[in-house]
Amino acid sequence: MRRFGQCLAVLAALLLPAGTGLAAGERPQVYAVNYPLAYFAERLGDGMVDVHFPVPADADPAYWRPTAEEIARFQQADLILLNGAGYARWTAQASLPRRVLRDTSAARRDRYIAMEADIRHRHGPAGAHVHDGFAFTTWLDFDLAQAQAAAVAAALAELLPSQAGAIEARLRGVQDELQALDARLMAAATPVPLLASHPVYQYLAARYALNLHALHWEPEEMPDDGQWRGLAALQAQHGARWMLWEGEPLPEVRARLGRMGIGVAVFAPLGNRPGDGDFLGVMDANVARLEEVLGE
Repeated sequence: MRRFGQCLAVLAALLLPAGTGLAAGERPQVYAVNYPLAYFAERLGDGMVDVHFPVPADADPAYWRPTAEEIARFQQADLILLNGAGYARWTAQASLPRRVLRDTSAARRDRYIAMEADIRHRHGPAGAHVHDGFAFTTWLDFDLAQAQAAAVAAALAELLPSQAGAIEARLRGVQDELQALDARLMAAATPVPLLASHPVYQYLAARYALNLHALHWEPEEMPDDGQWRGLAALQAQHGARWMLWEGEPLPEVRARLGRMGIGVAVFAPLGNRPGDGDFLGVMDANVARLEEVLGE
């Protein structure tokens, strides 16, 4: 396992300025722009910080826009955890204190993946938006997720210097679990052709050499006739027998895919908090499903 413990103090010094301004006994207020970062902060902070993730359950955190009152609460934070790669663009437009902003993937920005094309479509209650710039679900590469967890640990250690040793110990546990997921998918990697319902798996595909082609289908919608014709043409060329979905599709969509010889495998990206379980538990289930698909 990498020696994250040995470099934690150095990371903390690089990522955060000295002095937090916290009163004695006051718990730092930490805000996160997505659930993976909130999970890392909750697990590494272990009750020593108050972690806030205010995105509604039915919203995509990548495109969610906070109200003025919610922005005001972010402005009072002791630490704001950013994902990087253009995630949560509202943070670049709002007036947030730079001293508390921490881009958790900045150290690995050389591994950002550019989007192939600008594509506008509707995605849940956020309405129409464009996929452009960089792909941003960085944590689906479990090696990148380890780096993001380490950045969160360094930031928390600066806020709570007396807890640095305990944070380091908890980081080792998180790193071990993420490393195990990474190793499992590395071992399972095959050129089996796969489809994805949505372009959110770029880092997953790049890290684990998946032969993946993404569509723009939503779990809660029935694709139109043109989309079904496009899928038939793509399947004839690509030969995929499985499609990864962010969430369970409509029963009639699953049934029609089945008639085309395409199975459904849910791999939840977890930008938002799951209804059941936690980040590593859901990711373990995701990996198990993908291992089964790749092993066929």
